[in-house]
Amino acid sequence: MKYSKQAVSVTDQIARLKGRGLTITDEQKAKSYLSNISYYRLRAYTYPFQDNKDSNHPFTSEISFEEILSLYVFDRQFRLLVLDAIEKIEISFRTQVIYQWAMRYGSHWHLDGSLFRNSVQFAKHFTHLNKEIDRSTETFIDHYKSKYSQPKEPPAWMSMEVSSFGLLSLMFRNLKLGPEKKAVLKHYGLNKVDVLESWMHSFSNIRNICAHHGRLWNRRLTAHIKIPTNTKNQFITNKSIYPYKVYAALCCMKYTLDIISPNHSFTARLIELMKTCPLAQEKEMGFPHNWQEEKFWQL
Repeated sequence: MKYSKQAVSVTDQIARLKGRGLTITDEQKAKSYLSNISYYRLRAYTYPFQDNKDSNHPFTSEISFEEILSLYVFDRQFRLLVLDAIEKIEISFRTQVIYQWAMRYGSHWHLDGSLFRNSVQFAKHFTHLNKEIDRSTETFIDHYKSKYSQPKEPPAWMSMEVSSFGLLSLMFRNLKLGPEKKAVLKHYGLNKVDVLESWMHSFSNIRNICAHHGRLWNRRLTAHIKIPTNTKNQFITNKSIYPYKVYAALCCMKYTLDIISPNHSFTARLIELMKTCPLAQEKEMGFPHNWQEEKFWQL
């Protein structure tokens, strides 16, 4: 089937939205927003409130352009909060992975395929890591290349410092379970490696969504969170939550931050932000009705 849809002017975009049942009281204001936030991007925020089985996509309840905008703004603030949390977690995780293996196996441990479970995955990740090193403009990478010839690759604390979070999480997953991996688990107060692996993989995916300004509030996560059954530190007691919704990830982010940054403001900022969550979307984010009653979330 050939794609035949034509570009639509901002004026016609407004007419189309009104025709589908969206209340727009100030068309000039709507025109200004649609000139700076694309219709297609905003569509991600109108979609849950439309009948998308109908080719005309009518709105299923009375809703206004201002309410859609408030959801867009909320999601933006939410992404910034999450991105700030993930930055701290990523830096900590990167530090732990590099340190634990370097202390036992030396500066270039990441080149040793015997430390990894799957040789095919190791080769694939090694190729990707080299590409990321080649793309890097970091001074320490240039310095290594200009001064040292053997090994060709920079040490782990340089090479893995410039790897993406996603690649780092995949490399960690492929590492064999030994004293080093157990040390990383212990650092984060966990006792099951598949739990930590799922967290970091999910966090890296969420980080990419945030960095590319994608919709997060009601996102169904492709990298599911594994909910731990036993943790060293306090965790949520209500574990009947959706592993593919963002609330599950938020619980794991807070748990990690409680360990690596005890004085963090993530909890307080999240609670305040959720007070502004429009259009009763807490449920779509996976929040249980009484989530703030959990001791885990109390300040």
